[in-house]
Amino acid sequence: MASFSYLYVPKYLSFFIHAIIIYIFIFSVYGNYNFNQDFDITWGDGRGKIADNGELLTLTLDNSSGSGFQSKKEYLFCKIDMKIKLVPRNSAGTVTAFFLSSEGPTHDEIDYEFLGNLSGEPYTVHTNVYTQGKGDREQQFHLWFDPRDDFHTYSILWNPQTIVFSIDEVPIREFKNLGQHGVQFPNNQPMKLYSSIWDADQWATRGGLIKTDWSQAPFTSSYKNFNASNDGCAVGLGNTSCESWMSQKLDPFGEEKLKWVKKNYMIYNYCTDINRFPQGLPPECNEEQQ
Repeated sequence: MASFSYLYVPKYLSFFIHAIIIYIFIFSVYGNYNFNQDFDITWGDGRGKIADNGELLTLTLDNSSGSGFQSKKEYLFCKIDMKIKLVPRNSAGTVTAFFLSSEGPTHDEIDYEFLGNLSGEPYTVHTNVYTQGKGDREQQFHLWFDPRDDFHTYSILWNPQTIVFSIDEVPIREFKNLGQHGVQFPNNQPMKLYSSIWDADQWATRGGLIKTDWSQAPFTSSYKNFNASNDGCAVGLGNTSCESWMSQKLDPFGEEKLKWVKKNYMIYNYCTDINRFPQGLPPECNEEQQ
């Protein structure tokens, strides 16, 4: 009887088999993600939902309440990715937040807030970094696409050297660890991942001039394809596989993309707001990291 070890496989069939194997691998890593594994809906009285066999999470705001979720795990350093589709059409007055945070009055936090706007007007992406309960490090951006039209990947890289905010792999902000210059950096408080949607029409859109139009409610933000790179680095788990991103920082190409975003899409930078800091800008602003 012929041995299968010598079975001839035509080249085209071999290529097809390899393609199937690659597809199965990619699907096993990125496909069929279930939000029930990693997240709890924590408030909103049913306005937060996990659907499509766990592959889609939605948060909804109406004139009674918003909603929110949080991760089951805590992370001390991580690389987080989430695909998010923000509130479509007229989202003025609404805020969708996506952030890492520890707990307590001296908490650390790494924060995206997406400030809604009228139909056809750009969303504002508001970012902040808190250390020991103190923030005041706001940078704001418009985007080079409409985040209401489709899902886009929002990422946070947090390691001992740096924090990088990225959208679709384009860095929009970096906050370096400048502890040697007396700048506090979040490096010892584990954080959970949170997201929420709420009404903030007293300030969110044009400083509160544009109010929430409740005739457009409910307002819904949608989430899919969560990934925490090297999830073994979650607190309480082994951390032998963390090295790949624990030393990661922007390469020259990433630095060029960051400059492009700052030049074309940044609309506010606390490091240039001298009226806000009459006693002098924060020390990190003098280190040219902002």
